[in-house]
Amino acid sequence: MSESKTGRANGRTVTRADLSEVVYRQVGLSRTESAELVQAVLDEICDAAARGETVKLSSFGSFVVRSKGQRIGRNPKTGVEAPILPRRVMVFKPSNVLKARINSEAPVWRNGGAIVDGNTRLRTERHGQEAGGALRDR
Repeated sequence: MSESKTGRANGRTVTRADLSEVVYRQVGLSRTESAELVQAVLDEICDAAARGETVKLSSFGSFVVRSKGQRIGRNPKTGVEAPILPRRVMVFKPSNVLKARINSEAPVWRNGGAIVDGNTRLRTERHGQEAGGALRDR
């Protein structure tokens, strides 16, 4: 979120309250309804993760639950080996759109069977050629 949307400087942590405030300003719900909406979305993401499901948010990324097996670890202070029990961990995999936005690159998105890049050339995935041999105006 930019400073203009949140009223905060860049580099700070976005909180649940910040998200609720953005919903309040942009959607027009009351502050209470906005907070409840944000909480409902977060609860659904948490519930899906607890069930072991992948949560995929288009143009944002995916939250994936992975299972890790048991392994032997070592206490870095004493050097004593200890078993690390099997567990599930959550991993976030950002989308290509989010990666490009973070790195301030021109956005890349998929449009049917084609890739549209920041040079505004439309190329087919299979052949790597420009579709129709011409630049697409946007």
